Amino acid sequence: MALLVQKYGGTSVGSVERIQAVADKIIKFRERGDDIVVVVSAMSGETNRLTAMAMEMMEQPTPREMDVLLSTGEQVTIALLCMALEARGMGAHSFTGGQVRILTDTSHMKARIKEIDGTRIHAQLEQGNVVVVAGFQGVDEQGNITTLGRGGSDTTAVALAAALEADECQIYTDVKGVYTTDPRVVPDARLLTSITCEEMLELASLGAKVLQIRSVEFAGKYKVPLRVLSSFEEGPGTLISLEEESDMEDPAIAGIAFERDEAKLTVTGVPDIPGIAYKVIGPVSEAGIEVDVIVQNAAADGSNDISFTVKRGESEKAKKILEQVATSLKAREAVLDKKICKVSLVGVGMRSHAGIAAKMFKCLADESINIQIITTSEIKISVVIEEKYLELAVRALHAAFELGDPDYIPNSN
Repeated sequence: MALLVQKYGGTSVGSVERIQAVADKIIKFRERGDDIVVVVSAMSGETNRLTAMAMEMMEQPTPREMDVLLSTGEQVTIALLCMALEARGMGAHSFTGGQVRILTDTSHMKARIKEIDGTRIHAQLEQGNVVVVAGFQGVDEQGNITTLGRGGSDTTAVALAAALEADECQIYTDVKGVYTTDPRVVPDARLLTSITCEEMLELASLGAKVLQIRSVEFAGKYKVPLRVLSSFEEGPGTLISLEEESDMEDPAIAGIAFERDEAKLTVTGVPDIPGIAYKVIGPVSEAGIEVDVIVQNAAADGSNDISFTVKRGESEKAKKILEQVATSLKAREAVLDKKICKVSLVGVGMRSHAGIAAKMFKCLADESINIQIITTSEIKISVVIEEKYLELAVRALHAAFELGDPDYIPNSN
């Protein structure tokens, strides 16, 4: 008998029929003898619907009232799921974030969890009930409803698992688990049975959409066993392991991530003086724009070119700032390129396997793909390339590092 925290996202509870299917799945675990705490998101599309209504009321709704509004999406789901369980003869009890007492700071729409009181949940579990908790939300010290921002329901689930000392936190999604790369780009991408928390964190930060970064960080910090599974197909999913396995034959690369939402900015002809990188990058960061990959090149005339990447949606704003910077520094120009992307190899095996970078660069060269920027860490190599080569690059690298599923059978249709 285990204590499991299960999270079901918007697509998993996107209709009455799907909520009933989730109830059937939960009952199978209860019949096995497990105690179950369920965290749910709003039904798919509901948050967008609520946001659209808010925008009809005012152009910039106040964050406090947006939290009050958006938190109702999860409240609908917890009630419907409890009704589905009760209709099947299973005791169930729903809690909003505030009723559990998921205490957060006061940052509306992007609150951070401070502590969780598990008393009321344990009391319901002792009565044999399934506990259903609204994800994505909590309350501050004054009792104001707060929401946790992007990926909030995943974070709620992992935080509850930590507070309740659950045996495992299971994140149910619309995919079978974590793959070596996106199967929509590489059809023979392999489902991973396990991946380290460190690798998953890198993949999530580099564009993999399976798990949100905050939830992976939480799992690593509080040593929560985390598993990604499909709501729609049976299977073991992928275990996010807390410790690196020591098998010397483990592959060097766990997976390939990519990010299309990238733009590159370059300031050319920058004076070669101490502190120049800060004078270029500083104003962009101070404007709240996140800077990613950075490279500085020395030109033949003694000046420098400084390039860096930002999210595409913030690139025009960043360019306007750079144009002012270029003028004040008497640089030549600020150039924006929106037709780039980032492709990354991730694997803890890089620490003990030599030649990964050389193999990656040769693979891209064989496909005549030019690398514009390179950045590395202990377990990651990222390159910036032209966006039109993204899928070619990912497929070529996936094949070169032999990441494919050996049992994959191409669809004859």
